[in-house]
This record gives sequence, C-alpha cells and structure tokens, in this order.
Amino acid sequence: VQLQAYGGGLVQAGGSLRLSCASSGLSFSRYTMTWFRQAPGKEREFVAAIRRSVSSTYYSDSVRGRFTISRDNAINMVYLQMNSLKPEDTAVYYCAADANTILSSIRMPQSYAYWGQGTQVTVSS
Repeated sequence: VQLQAYGGGLVQAGGSLRLSCASSGLSFSRYTMTWFRQAPGKEREFVAAIRRSVSSTYYSDSVRGRFTISRDNAINMVYLQMNSLKPEDTAVYYCAADANTILSSIRMPQSYAYWGQGTQVTVSS
C-alpha cells in the first residue's frame, strides 16, 4: 500500500490550497480516508475524514466550514480543499487510510494502518 500526499506550499492568510493524496495497492473504495496535520512541537491532529460512502464526511471544529474533503473512487484519489487559510493551519498534512475504522475512533491517528509521507502547508500572516 502506498499513499502519496502532495499539493502543499506557501500561501498568504485568506488564500486557498488543494491537497491531493494518491493511493495504490488497496481496494480504495473500501477505505476510510482521512487527513491529519502536525505542527512543530504539537501532536498529530485530526482534520477531516471521508468514509466509503462519499456522503459521510467529518471535520474538526477548527476547519469546519473552510475545508472540504472529497474522494474519487474511480482514480483512487482523496482531496482536501482548504479555503480561508489561517497561520494556525501551518503544519505538515498527512493522508491516512484504514478499512476498519469505526466512527468513535475516526479522529484517532492510531486507528489508521496506512500513512502518506506528508506535505508541508505554510500560511503566512
């Protein structure tokens, strides 16, 4: 299984970025796909998740209304559209996948078996 996240960069506050995560080696449509982020000196935190059903999405309170997670099962891709970015969104963003994630643990990093390498997002003020 391979997950490759890309699309990060440097953006001014109020700007937008779209992260992508390409997946291979798994039955993609069966997996919950999730974005986490980790800022320097902080723990990895949940950002957004999308279940096998594309109608089931979940967001952290800090990004709800600004970020949108989506997936394309035909090409094994998951996306994170980030709008109205803030300096506090600066972090390395990781995509993660698991086929057995239950709702009560969807926000927990330890619930995910597979991880991408991360992509840096830097938001300047």
